[in-house]
Amino acid sequence: MMMRNRFDRQLEDLNDMLIQMGSMCEDCISNVSLALTGDRAETVKSPVTGMNERLMERVYTTDSGIDQMERDIEALCLKLLLQQQPVARDLRLISSALKMISDMERIGDQCSDIADIVKVLDKTNIRELESSVHIQDMATATMKMVTRAVDSFVSKDLVAARGVSAADDNVDELFDKVKNEISRLISKYPEKGTSLLDMLMIAKYFERIGDHATNIAEWVEFSITGEHVKMN
Repeated sequence: MMMRNRFDRQLEDLNDMLIQMGSMCEDCISNVSLALTGDRAETVKSPVTGMNERLMERVYTTDSGIDQMERDIEALCLKLLLQQQPVARDLRLISSALKMISDMERIGDQCSDIADIVKVLDKTNIRELESSVHIQDMATATMKMVTRAVDSFVSKDLVAARGVSAADDNVDELFDKVKNEISRLISKYPEKGTSLLDMLMIAKYFERIGDHATNIAEWVEFSITGEHVKMN
């Protein structure tokens, strides 16, 4: 009984760590999104100044924290596997957590990749172009997907996990809108082509973040049902 109580406490620790890692992913997406939209009063000479620099520094710092969380959760999962001899359901939960943190680590990396583009992006050149609005919508949608996927794991909510797939369909639709917009805008404003292609790359990273959130939800379903079903 004492061993099981200790095991249950460690599982609670695992849940808490996953919630924290998911929250860090949300922060990464939120901060890089704010850095992307920026302050509309920024000067033409230096589009990445002040608040934007601080936001991007937070993205890089949080990404490093996510990497550390991945290592810490891996260590806890291995301890649970080696020391506690979990039963089948617990084994599914632990193995799912190991898969989930890999996707969350990639989310942090992709936020850093977006920040790298924002550093050199001439936002003053495209600030008024409508594609940026849909990219912001993509950022908001992907952040909600990550939150829902991690929460569904902690609450063992199969319905919520499956709902992530529907949200990913929305992100994919937004990405298609951005592609169509950028294609049209490049024809209309060829001098803005480089900046517009940078925006397309950012949109692609957000689309990939949505895919990672869907992967997380798939592993949630596996942890509950024992079946790994591809949602897309």
